[in-house]
Amino acid sequence: MTEPRGARLDTPKDLRRQPLLRRPAYDSDAFGSFAEGFARYMGTARFLIWMTAVVVFWVLWNTLAPESVRFDDYPFIFLTLVLSLQASYAAPLILLAQNRQEQRDKVIAEQDRQANARAHADMEFLAREVASLRMAVGEVATRDFLRSELRSLLQDLEERDERAHERAEGHAAEAEVEPPTT
Repeated sequence: MTEPRGARLDTPKDLRRQPLLRRPAYDSDAFGSFAEGFARYMGTARFLIWMTAVVVFWVLWNTLAPESVRFDDYPFIFLTLVLSLQASYAAPLILLAQNRQEQRDKVIAEQDRQANARAHADMEFLAREVASLRMAVGEVATRDFLRSELRSLLQDLEERDERAHERAEGHAAEAEVEPPTT
């Protein structure tokens, strides 16, 4: 048997009120992508040319046009308001784009650090392997050593062969000198 949530003394009451107006939901990635695109566009020469053209047109229209068709009288208060409004939206969007780029840079830097650590560990392993191979090769007979050993063995065999040949000749000479006894 379960009791209602408020009936238990060991459970605190939920005092949060339901808001009358809910916060608007938005996709932060989509908004961030928009902010990055906007910041990228504001950093181009095209934006500067268009902005300059609009301001020059605005000033010329409100200076040279007849007073009846002017929409921003001297000292261009509405132009100042529009430029301030544009700057007040541009600055946070640019900061948002910079923050997103900074987060991507952190992820990339961490991946680079991990790759560098793996490469460093691999290099250390390979250095140890090369050192062990050098030590093992130091214990292995070289080609020159084997040649010198084989030459000395060949020389020893030739000397033995000569001695054996001399003994065989000596025995043959003794056999010719002694007459057979019968």
